[in-house]
Amino acid sequence: MILLSAGGTGGHIFPAAALAEDLKSRGFEVALATDLRALKYKDSFVGVDVHVLKSSAWSGGIIGKLKGCVSMGLGYLQAKALLAKIKPEIVIGFGGYPSVPAVYAAQRMKIPTIIHEQNAILGKANVLLSSRAERIALSHENSIGLDSEDKIRAVVTGNPVRKGVADLFTEPYPDIQDDGAFNLFIMGGSLGATILSKVVPEALALLPEIYRSRINVVQQCREEDKGQLSAAYKEAGISAEVDVFFKNVPEQLQKAHLIIARAGASTVSEVSTAGRPAIYVPYPHHADQQQKINAEAIAQKGGAWVMVENGFTADALSARLETFFQTPQTLFKAAEAAQSCAKPDAGRRLGNLVVALARGWE
Repeated sequence: MILLSAGGTGGHIFPAAALAEDLKSRGFEVALATDLRALKYKDSFVGVDVHVLKSSAWSGGIIGKLKGCVSMGLGYLQAKALLAKIKPEIVIGFGGYPSVPAVYAAQRMKIPTIIHEQNAILGKANVLLSSRAERIALSHENSIGLDSEDKIRAVVTGNPVRKGVADLFTEPYPDIQDDGAFNLFIMGGSLGATILSKVVPEALALLPEIYRSRINVVQQCREEDKGQLSAAYKEAGISAEVDVFFKNVPEQLQKAHLIIARAGASTVSEVSTAGRPAIYVPYPHHADQQQKINAEAIAQKGGAWVMVENGFTADALSARLETFFQTPQTLFKAAEAAQSCAKPDAGRRLGNLVVALARGWE
């Protein structure tokens, strides 16, 4: 039995789901410890027992921090009981505060642990847990946040992506005909992004009709933005499918000629593995600017363009899109560059690390 522990957002859950797929193919039983937010992703964990543990961020004032400590304490006790019941060989943490109770309890109970970091900068939960972890799996060669002792136990595996996405690595970039459809996929991250819902339809409406008529939009958005977004596309005469969540992301990536998205680690990994050019609009309010760093790693190789939020205007986006219609070879070259940044076998690499630790191999 292997226990995975992850925060309940897509950035933590999808790599855990990819590892679960790999471990199950090797004959392991797999369970997941997470929080309530992850229940909407249960379809990604077929044959995996999902356990919800108490947890909370240590945020706000003194009262908020005290509530967070109490919640984490309860989660730790729940995690100890769970570990005693299922007796996992190893516990793997994927970051986010809900990953802490199970991984910390395992470390206190002398159960081997691995932590996996999706971003180029270690998150707070993984920094807290790294010193006691037997191995630290990284998505990036030059990750920030490890001291010299921790680096000895670090292994670069890449960021695992779902099998349906990994399979796209060998699929060609869809041809762009001069008068053919242009498929645009907008990914706002697991919580959507209001700025994408505001700026993208305004930008598309500014394009000449000859380009506008070719566009097919699929856009993930917040529930509260859905009605207004649909109306904006209808008014602009643009074909659009708008929803809060898409279960067929691999299919949408396969059809897409261009992605516009936030730059969470899982989004960047999936888009790069699929070999799709992207315009990334990093979330600007992380203190460590982790999304900006994720996006720039692809942009520096020529596989994406980064537009910071205060420069992400309808005029600027429309001008950039118009150049793509005029020179579609730009997107073709960016697709190749994006794919050169991918590690489509990251799930297998992380699975190999789990097996080696489980068997006691160096």
